[in-house]
Amino acid sequence: MAEQVNTFKGNDIMPELPEVETVRTIIAPQVTNRRIISVNVLNGKVVAHPTVDEFCKRLCGNTICSMDRRGKFLSFIFENGDRLFLHLRMTGQLLVTPQDFPQAKHTHLVMQLDDGHQIRYIDLRRFGRFWYVRNGEPTAVTGVDKLGLEPSDKSLTAKYLKSKLACRAKAVKEMLLDQTIVAGIGNIYADEILFATGIHPEQKCSELRDTDWRKLAKAIPDVIAWGIETNKITPEDYLACEGASYRNTPLLKVYGRGGQPCLKCGRPLERITVGGRSSCFCPACQRKRSL
Repeated sequence: MAEQVNTFKGNDIMPELPEVETVRTIIAPQVTNRRIISVNVLNGKVVAHPTVDEFCKRLCGNTICSMDRRGKFLSFIFENGDRLFLHLRMTGQLLVTPQDFPQAKHTHLVMQLDDGHQIRYIDLRRFGRFWYVRNGEPTAVTGVDKLGLEPSDKSLTAKYLKSKLACRAKAVKEMLLDQTIVAGIGNIYADEILFATGIHPEQKCSELRDTDWRKLAKAIPDVIAWGIETNKITPEDYLACEGASYRNTPLLKVYGRGGQPCLKCGRPLERITVGGRSSCFCPACQRKRSL
């Protein structure tokens, strides 16, 4: 078997649920029970709600009691019930650093903690956003309310997927990216899920069979759980790479491997565009059915 080589870098792709969960598991223990004593917004564009001045005012003095994740969103939960939401988008990085740790060029927000450490937000493309939501205030401003089931939700069954998607004429690859159906799946894990099920990315949802829905219902949580497990990293290594290079890209079976041999059958993987997104698949293991 030829050596597996992926044709992209880890920080060239948008963090998906497994990567965001890695950030949460690394950051949460370092900030829990820590009080924010000052906030410095270096680029106001990363603050989506409320105004920058009000954002800083609300944050200062708050004590973080926990961190949560919903789909690709992170949230800091404060003792007073308020929440700070963050979506990393394409290149967002979240770090907890010593105060004297060299500050990265594209650092846009710094929160000083009461133990001398800082929470820093770094974002090369500046697409990431923060929302501060008061206790009792609607979270609709963030978009979290529109998210579908988590991949680990026991309600994510073949029946659920079929009820949501069977009438859709769009390609199954496109629909796996619909965050209102299942939250947290992006381009990477959609390819991996479809490879695990043997389903062609261009197969229309309306053409899927009951066996396909059952395969998807099993593969979605399994592949996402695998992604979380293989993305594990120590806090020391995470800080050393500034939260940018921990992804499990060398272990992916199809994504980014167009032209390389399939790990199951050895046939070259193909790369196509589905719904404007790059998709890699095996033409032998994922045959498209003609109806």
